[in-house]
Amino acid sequence: MKRVLACALLCLCFILTACQMGASNAEDDAEYHIRASHAVAQDQSTHLALEQFKETIEDESDERIRVDIYPAGQLYASERSSIEAVQQGNVEMTVTASAPLAGFDSSFLAIDLPFLFDSHEEAYEALDGEFGQTLLERLPDIGLQGLTFAETGMRHLQNNEGPIESPEDMQPLNIRAMENEVHLEMFRAMGANSQPYPFGELYSALQQNVMNAMEGPYNLVYTSSLHEVQDYLTISAHSYTPTIVFMNDDFYMDLPEDLRAIVDDAADDYRDEQRVMAREQDEEAFEVLEEHMEINEWSEEERQVFIDQTAYLYEAFEDEIDSEIMELIEPYRND
Repeated sequence: MKRVLACALLCLCFILTACQMGASNAEDDAEYHIRASHAVAQDQSTHLALEQFKETIEDESDERIRVDIYPAGQLYASERSSIEAVQQGNVEMTVTASAPLAGFDSSFLAIDLPFLFDSHEEAYEALDGEFGQTLLERLPDIGLQGLTFAETGMRHLQNNEGPIESPEDMQPLNIRAMENEVHLEMFRAMGANSQPYPFGELYSALQQNVMNAMEGPYNLVYTSSLHEVQDYLTISAHSYTPTIVFMNDDFYMDLPEDLRAIVDDAADDYRDEQRVMAREQDEEAFEVLEEHMEINEWSEEERQVFIDQTAYLYEAFEDEIDSEIMELIEPYRND
């Protein structure tokens, strides 16, 4: 009886091993492997749309390409680190806000100039048009291939001190800003102290009062539970930030032409789906934030004070951004 049991267990081990080897071999059958890293939560639109991107690419390529997604800063806590990893080929792909890219190519500073876009539709027109495509065409010079612009969203102020109605209300704030010179200087011009801080560590920084303010779209605040550690929300719409989907340029260019076409088409689908999801999540998130935070919205007069106070940044950064890009954004600028 013991021998029969031993034989049965041995057979079971062989079967399990064979199954594992089969699964491993199925994975190894992929000719190309895309590791995609991002910093936001798994229920946020960036991740949800990436899951569809993965499914589309694997299906359309007949699994010649495998995509593995690493969300919520699992691999890299900061977006800058994620960008560097793609440059170096440590991962093949990432999705980050556009702002950190300015540390690699200063022309991307243009996107974060204050009060540039009045609406999502205006931003889409610019980013999907000549302005955005001119920026993406510059990325191969720094080892990246820009696939498309998607959405972080219209950005608003949140803090733990009180409602923001004037530049004087900004003075007590130590605000987390993205790693981008324009972004940092915009909040200093508004009256606050600003500094970059890894997004993955922001919750604890706000909880421990290392920072007492941040800014971002409603959906990012909600899906990252940042409304739990902040009391006030000001509807400021001071800037619009896209995300950028990009790959290591060498990896992208080494793909056969048919697979590059699949990646390009999947990126376009990702953009369209993610933007819709982001807008829907923004609306849903705002309803939740209303229950947890005190909210105020700038009047036209209050908003104009901040526009005037930050207007000099367009001239201050003109040389770094370059004249071609500045000409392309001129039709969108608020004065």
